[in-house]
Amino acid sequence: MICRKCDEESVLIAADYIRRGKVVVLPTDTVYGFSGIVDGRHYSYHTYEKICTIKKRDEGKHFIQLIAKPEDIKKYTRDVIPDSLLEKWPGPLSIIVHTFAEDGNFETTAFRCPGDEWLRKVISLCGAPIYSTSVNRSGSPVLDNIQQIKAEFGKEVELIVDDGDKKGGIPSTIVAIEENGEVKVVREGSIKISN
Repeated sequence: MICRKCDEESVLIAADYIRRGKVVVLPTDTVYGFSGIVDGRHYSYHTYEKICTIKKRDEGKHFIQLIAKPEDIKKYTRDVIPDSLLEKWPGPLSIIVHTFAEDGNFETTAFRCPGDEWLRKVISLCGAPIYSTSVNRSGSPVLDNIQQIKAEFGKEVELIVDDGDKKGGIPSTIVAIEENGEVKVVREGSIKISN
C-alpha cells in the first residue's frame, strides 16, 4: 500500500501497520527508513528479522530504535545521559546506551528521538519504539528517490509513506555513552558534537 504523508489519515495508517508487526517504509527527519515495531510481547512479529531479509543483511547488527519523547530513553537504560545531548532532541542525533539483554547481560542499543513531529506521533501511537534503518540493500547506496523506493521495495514491504524525494538527506550523528560515562562520537552527521 502507498499513502502520502500529507494525507489526513497517514499517521493512523502508519501506526496501525506497525502495531500489527508489518514492515513499512517511513520518511524520517534524515532519510527514508525501513521500520517495524520493537516489542518483546509480540515475538511472532520478528520485524527485525524481516528487515534484515529485505536488506539482505546478516543478523547481529542492531538497528536504531526511534522513541516518541526524549525522556523515554530512561525506560531502557541506566546510563546517565548528559543534558547537553538530551537538549538536542528531538533531532537527528542517535545515542548508543547500555541496555539489558534477554540473557540478563548488557548490550548496546542506539536510540533517536526524531525531529519530525509526524513521525513522533506515529511512534507514540505504536506504544513502543520502532526500528529504523536506511532504505537500501546491504552494501548499496541509500535510496532517496521515492519512485526508486517504490520500484525496488514496493512488493517487499506492506506500506510506503510517500513524502517526496529526500535528496541530500544527511544521516544522524551517532554518539556512544562509554562505560565510564564519557561521550564518544561514532559518526558525525548533521549535528556537531564536541568530544
